[in-house]
Amino acid sequence: MGLSWQQGPLSAGAIGHFLTPQPLPERLLFAERLRRRMRVKFNDTWIADSENVILLHEPGRYPVAYFPREDIDEQALVASGKTTRHKDFGDTAWYAVRAGERTAERAAWDFTALPGHATVLQGRIAFAWRAMDAFYEEDERILGHAADPYHRIDIRNTSRTLEVRVGDTVIARSEHPIVLYESGFGPRWYVPRADIDETQLRPVEGQTFCPYKGLCDYYDIGDAHRAAWSYRNAYTEVGRINDMVSFEPDQVEVYLDGKRLELEPGQKVISHGIDRGLDVDEVRAR
Repeated sequence: MGLSWQQGPLSAGAIGHFLTPQPLPERLLFAERLRRRMRVKFNDTWIADSENVILLHEPGRYPVAYFPREDIDEQALVASGKTTRHKDFGDTAWYAVRAGERTAERAAWDFTALPGHATVLQGRIAFAWRAMDAFYEEDERILGHAADPYHRIDIRNTSRTLEVRVGDTVIARSEHPIVLYESGFGPRWYVPRADIDETQLRPVEGQTFCPYKGLCDYYDIGDAHRAAWSYRNAYTEVGRINDMVSFEPDQVEVYLDGKRLELEPGQKVISHGIDRGLDVDEVRAR
């Protein structure tokens, strides 16, 4: 999210544009010092520990942390002899990661022929998020993906009227919903359960995980699948939406002050990649 994912300014689906006289390159990558201590654990062993991490924002990906080699256990990296080619940075060498009797193949990489404008990544290694056991900032585990310093959530009270309908049936009506603004997404409106006819909500199996809000439960409404959701135990940072319900405007009719809402384009979450680990089991294990 933030700069490079969903509809951020460096993503392919950006909702805004840079005010420049000449067109910018199709792909813009941004690298910066993280300014946080980050550690990586594999097989109950700390294999990387650094206060000098570079965070790379690349279009269509979550941020990826690059560690200087001197801050990595040299015995943890085993050259695989395999190379691929990055569209911006050229040749990419891959490593297995080993600790004790355990090995994860193709679990780390570096760039071996960086162009002059990208030498900030020279001599740095990145670890595949899903291949490692855990990433930490100081002593706190970071779940899902590297924390994006440009990802923000703002929650606001409002006296606007929100109504949810399926045909002639009123599912919810509230004069005090809460609106959540999140980087890369359109506004999401949450309704207190007291303002909902919960007999219309059918819980469904399966949860998803948001690194910023927690585990999400879903509900069917009539024939509409996963038409509503709720963070029943939302993280403390977003506690104001705890156990409230939000409704998907492309599945049911959602009206705000009498005007029907539509799902904004580009709001569907992009599937996992090598740098992503949005697994429900990860947060449950915590």
